[in-house]
Amino acid sequence: MNTYQHPAPFHTESGATIAHLDIAYTDEGPHDKPVVWVCHALTANADVFDWWAGLFGPNTLFNPQDYRIICANVPGSCYGSTGPLSVNADTGTPYYHDFPLLTIRDMAAAHEILRQHLGVEAIHLLIGGSLGGQQAMEWAYQLGNRLSRLVLVATNARHSAWGIAFNEAQRMAIAADASWAESHDRAGDAGMRAARATALLSYRHYGAFAATQTDDEPKIHGFKAQSYQQYQGEKLSRRFNAFSYYRLSQAMDSHHIGRGRASVEYALVQIAAKTLVIGIDTDMLFPLAEQRYLAQFIPRARFTAMHSDFGHDGFLIETGQLTRLLQPFTK
Repeated sequence: MNTYQHPAPFHTESGATIAHLDIAYTDEGPHDKPVVWVCHALTANADVFDWWAGLFGPNTLFNPQDYRIICANVPGSCYGSTGPLSVNADTGTPYYHDFPLLTIRDMAAAHEILRQHLGVEAIHLLIGGSLGGQQAMEWAYQLGNRLSRLVLVATNARHSAWGIAFNEAQRMAIAADASWAESHDRAGDAGMRAARATALLSYRHYGAFAATQTDDEPKIHGFKAQSYQQYQGEKLSRRFNAFSYYRLSQAMDSHHIGRGRASVEYALVQIAAKTLVIGIDTDMLFPLAEQRYLAQFIPRARFTAMHSDFGHDGFLIETGQLTRLLQPFTK
């Protein structure tokens, strides 16, 4: 893992300033190979070879022997880039609740800062799913002809009222945790576990739970689905913090490719890259209509849908299908 320390203040879209911005990133593969830049989703990190292992790594479609693969951890996260647990230079203590509101456009700005630092003049392929797709879309608007190919997976042009409602329910769970009012690294942790269990309902769907979490015998307590939800909350708790979760969910809500521009449609029309838009037929958080909309207005876009039993999470799991869909597009 590498860290770039930006020498200038980072000004956010909300009007706040981060005096010292660190960007954690991975940069693997020969520098004379085509650049593939990956934007990660909500709670992922810069190690794309870990969380998208079936798509990135040796003996996969995106082999670092064939491509220069870059993935940056977004500001606000807790995996090396400046976030709520980082020290605020103005106070000498961690930001915690004082960490500023970030937007998807701020995340795209951080990617652009890193691109310039690394001296990357052209990006062969930019890819992201979910929150990562929102970043990729926003950055693609700004990159213009520097970007050849864009892949948008299970994402949208603006975050929906449905998605914002799910995120707000999660933030309400965090805020209901009595420790959330405190300023320490584990504040709001129990609330975040409840929030993650809520989120999982939107990441999967009825059929997925029916297939994997239905009890074999009738019972009155100790249900499989119950323990699974608890496990998912505890699993996130071991690697994340409530401050980052709260801020990143707000950033997702801010996504609107048309904000400050003529319209959503106008902004999409400005994306110059050849684009592949992929949707998942069981995705209840980013339904197929949202991907069809993207393909309708991005001039050089093509839409395709894939089936998954895993709902929205299919974009992380169905790497075999993604490989088949992406292989002809990468050439």
